[in-house]
Amino acid sequence: MDFDTAVVVIRRHGILAAVGLCAVACSSARSAGTTPASQPASTAPASGTVSATSAATESPPPGDIPDTTVYVAYRPASGQYEVKVPEGWARTISSTGVSFTDKLNIIAIQTVRAAAPTIASARSAEVAQIQGSTNGFSLTGVSTVSRPAGNVVVIRYVSDSQPDPVTGKVFRDAVERYEFYRNGTEAVVTLAGPAGADNVDPWRTVTNSFRWRR
Repeated sequence: MDFDTAVVVIRRHGILAAVGLCAVACSSARSAGTTPASQPASTAPASGTVSATSAATESPPPGDIPDTTVYVAYRPASGQYEVKVPEGWARTISSTGVSFTDKLNIIAIQTVRAAAPTIASARSAEVAQIQGSTNGFSLTGVSTVSRPAGNVVVIRYVSDSQPDPVTGKVFRDAVERYEFYRNGTEAVVTLAGPAGADNVDPWRTVTNSFRWRR
């Protein structure tokens, strides 16, 4: 299948690259073809790829996003949507997506042509794909939540990070995958950070800010 617009899929040391691949693979079962939107080149370092690891998983350090964080609007070159992200976070744009990272926290967005997501489709397609491409996967839940942009299917899970390139340490990440939908287009917003971090309010700020623009 083709991509509709930029993909925002994020993960520390590349572990959320698996989520991006899953978003496309899962949606393909209920998708129509699209044309990729052009994106400007990014000077931020690109994420790595997913690989298996035998490193022992360690308890993650605190990763709370400060209450003083300022949020700024981001709109892709296609102008299809707008979302607020923390100011100053590193941005990476590639042919398949865009990500915003700061220390241990990550935000991601991807759009694909697809049928409307449901709890049933998330459980039967997305969960299986994520589990097959993610180390240490453990499903927390699948539900729907209300956001200004509409009702959203949410998949929550925890998984292992990729080994730190310097220390080799592996941490547990808490991941929330929001599936926004309108007129045949699904926007997948993936949020990840250390398991146990109190990022409820920041993640709500980001997902509440999502708006379709065209």
